[in-house]
Amino acid sequence: MAPGGRSERTDRMLRTLLRRRKEPLTISDVTVVDRPGLRRAVAATAVGNTMEWFDFGVYAYVAVTLGKVFFPSDSAATQVVSTFATFAVAFLVRPLGGLVFGPLGDRIGRRRVLSTTMIMMAIGTFAVGLLPGYDSIGIAAPLLLLACRVVQGFSTGGEYAGATTYIAEFAPDRRRGFLGSWLDFGTFVGYSLGSGVVTVLTAVLGEQGMVDWGWRVPFLIAGPLGLIGLYMRLRLEETPAFQQEAERAAEAVGAGQDSVDPVEEARQSGKGRLKEIFTRHWQAVLICMGLVLLYNVTNYMVTSYLPTYMTSTLGQDPTTAQVLVLGTMILVALTITVVGRSSDRWGRRPMFMAGSVALIALAIPALLLIQAGGFLMPAVGCVILGLLLVIFAGTSAATLPALFPTRLRYGALSIAFNISVSLFGGTTPLVASWLVATTGDKLVPAYYLMGAGLVGLVSTIFLHETAGKPLRGSGPMVETAEEARRLVARSRTRAGRRARDVWIRLRHPWAAQRYRDHGGDGGR
Repeated sequence: MAPGGRSERTDRMLRTLLRRRKEPLTISDVTVVDRPGLRRAVAATAVGNTMEWFDFGVYAYVAVTLGKVFFPSDSAATQVVSTFATFAVAFLVRPLGGLVFGPLGDRIGRRRVLSTTMIMMAIGTFAVGLLPGYDSIGIAAPLLLLACRVVQGFSTGGEYAGATTYIAEFAPDRRRGFLGSWLDFGTFVGYSLGSGVVTVLTAVLGEQGMVDWGWRVPFLIAGPLGLIGLYMRLRLEETPAFQQEAERAAEAVGAGQDSVDPVEEARQSGKGRLKEIFTRHWQAVLICMGLVLLYNVTNYMVTSYLPTYMTSTLGQDPTTAQVLVLGTMILVALTITVVGRSSDRWGRRPMFMAGSVALIALAIPALLLIQAGGFLMPAVGCVILGLLLVIFAGTSAATLPALFPTRLRYGALSIAFNISVSLFGGTTPLVASWLVATTGDKLVPAYYLMGAGLVGLVSTIFLHETAGKPLRGSGPMVETAEEARRLVARSRTRAGRRARDVWIRLRHPWAAQRYRDHGGDGGR
């Protein structure tokens, strides 16, 4: 064969390989989000999260009162530690809930699992309001309280990871941070509602009235709130990403003529998914755990431990402490969507990086202000902690789901999230109260926050930027058909340029340097 013919064949083969490596997008690869469905998804998930975290957070706001009702002791510090030990138990069972609900959500769908977690949380919280105290049934009272907390913890194991996955898979790529922040907006509204109810009850009934019967009221409210949240979640549709993944799995089974490959069957099983998560995605799991530690240590230090710290450790007025923490949570709720929108514009990594550094630098000054007494200085300290918290809260819902591919997202996120929360976040009030009681150092919470900031900083260094990019395992998601066409056109242009660059480097290396010297386009 003539050298020229061989060269032409080589050129054709090279062009074919280039096209196959860099296939541009087509319209069918881009999902145009259904706007009414998107609004329903965000609203129902955020409102459901409000109900869920109202239920879960109320326990922390009446911790001192519950200590007197369920854990009689001559020492107020012992009562507080006992109450927070029961609080922490709910977090210890959260990984079990994540192990059950997460892989289940990847197999049967996000919507059905989220409805189940909602009703379980409502039942567990409502039951707490019906429990008799220690004076009535003795040791059985704290044991029953423990059982209710286990139900709550098991339910919560599938809640946050499922809700973040749901919103992330419904949101357009360019607005995932803003829309995801509404989920944590619902979280802090729920916290605020719980804190507001307890604050009003404490102001009206007094401490003795709360011990006698007032503590039951916020728990009993959980019943009707849970039914509202369940109704909204049952009206949701499944996410586009999950539907596409289910269709691909069905096509794979059909192509096998109703016979599933044993290797693929093992891969799709619960054990196979767990093995894949920890062998192929262990780096993403570690990054997720570090960011969750950063967020949740700050979160539970502010929302769960701070009211008890200000009253039991610093001796401040309970109503004042509750008002300050309530104001902090309202501040977080009012600013969280601004942070979410900023993460879409500036990126997730810069937000986490700035927040981690600020937490390390400002934790001690914030605690010193809270210790100063009065109202103004502690209020400034609470504002500092609130602004640090909102950086992590407004960014997490868009960042964490993007770490994992669609087929494993719910399960991997549930496991990584709940292990980290259980070991570090939920135990924060217990460990902080125990360390303060043991060492006598009132700045222990600040040191704890600084440690969390350091872990978050290291995790952020290894975090890949995901703002504006499709989720792993999913195609691009946009808001309009026109945006989809522009995206496809840009993809074709980029694919052509990449192919041209590779062609020049391979076939004409002498011209490649001149091409680069002129800016990649011949100087035009």
